[in-house]
Amino acid sequence: MNRRYFLMSSAAATATQAVRANPSPNDTVRVAVVGCGGRGSSHMNAWTSLPNVELAALVDVDDSHAERYIGQLQRKNLKPVPTFRDIRKVLDDKSIDAVSIATPNHWHTLQTIWACQAGKDVYVEKPCSHNVFESKQIVAAARKYGRMVQQGSQSRSSGALREAVQKMRDGEFGEVYMARGLCYKFRNTIGKTPVEAVPPGVDYDMWTGPAPLRPFTKNRFHYNWHWFWDTGNGDLGNQGIHEVDIARWGLGVTHPTKVSAFGGKFMFDDDQETPNTITASYDFVVNGRPKLMTFEVRHWYSNHEAGIGGEKAGNTIGNTFYGSNGYLVIDGYNKYWSHMGKDGAPGPARSERETHFENFINAVRSRKRETLHAEIEDGAQSCVLVHLANISYRLGRTLNWDEKSWTVKGDKEATEMLTRKYRAPYVVPEKV
Repeated sequence: MNRRYFLMSSAAATATQAVRANPSPNDTVRVAVVGCGGRGSSHMNAWTSLPNVELAALVDVDDSHAERYIGQLQRKNLKPVPTFRDIRKVLDDKSIDAVSIATPNHWHTLQTIWACQAGKDVYVEKPCSHNVFESKQIVAAARKYGRMVQQGSQSRSSGALREAVQKMRDGEFGEVYMARGLCYKFRNTIGKTPVEAVPPGVDYDMWTGPAPLRPFTKNRFHYNWHWFWDTGNGDLGNQGIHEVDIARWGLGVTHPTKVSAFGGKFMFDDDQETPNTITASYDFVVNGRPKLMTFEVRHWYSNHEAGIGGEKAGNTIGNTFYGSNGYLVIDGYNKYWSHMGKDGAPGPARSERETHFENFINAVRSRKRETLHAEIEDGAQSCVLVHLANISYRLGRTLNWDEKSWTVKGDKEATEMLTRKYRAPYVVPEKV
């Protein structure tokens, strides 16, 4: 493989640009994948599998990641595409319709805002924001520039889960007053890694972006960035955001009135900053009626709950909704079942795969924002719940949330934690 051929220069890319309007239903949608780690592989596989969709470019700050993706394309007998370290190189290309963002959490909002400003539609991984302020700004950018922006909450495109939520909306389970989300995953210690030189072929300044520039260690880099406050949001904002979003969706709530979280880092003495065990509670009021949402993250060995995860030991990822007529269980992303009345008679059940990437492409073609299953306002609102719980945990107290002002009532310290100090020039703007 000729590395210089695949690491195409920006000048060469600019030479191939052509002014392009929004794609018509018969046009090929050209998508650039930004972030070539584990999740980005699913993005690339989706865009190279859907009809009339073309993978246009790859972006990653680590040359070895981009080269590995090129190798995957070659093994599938697909043509190589240009690769870049800087997303702005593909945003300048008028022939690219959309970007598909699978970078670390601290980059999601700024890259999405840049893409919207460049006239691109965006599929952005969860959580779409790294803090509460970013949840407001990412929605503002999507609205100002009229872009289709979807958060990667795949379960919202599962026919089974959409049916489950609709049945709760229709009153089949009576008054649904409580949702409980679970994220029990086997997470081992990350140990401790020393400061060392930045690996060859890595643009560490670009990788750090809006976050403080720390000395390089392997634990702060690929994947383990999830466990540091500068770049991640713990497992509550990693796997947990999927179930937080499902719980909020099924319960039919938006802003909480109170948020309280507690937990800690148990068993391990390692570099991880975020808790490996956390329990969060949220109070809501809907049409004058109280609703409760609880969420629990656990690491290491754990039991199952409500039948989620099957009988064998392993991960327990899902939700339970409690109503006056029965309860409904969601197992993972694509399956639900239910039990009715005090005798627990079997109720409605269904299992069906999600089609989230397809849903995004359909909206790119139709330009109908309402057809997006995880439109960015929904995604950003669910992220707010994650961020508020993390702030409550870090401060050790309950937060009283004011949805009108987007501030924590009577708590200046908590309100200051709704945003961060950004590292220039990678600043999420106050005005998009």
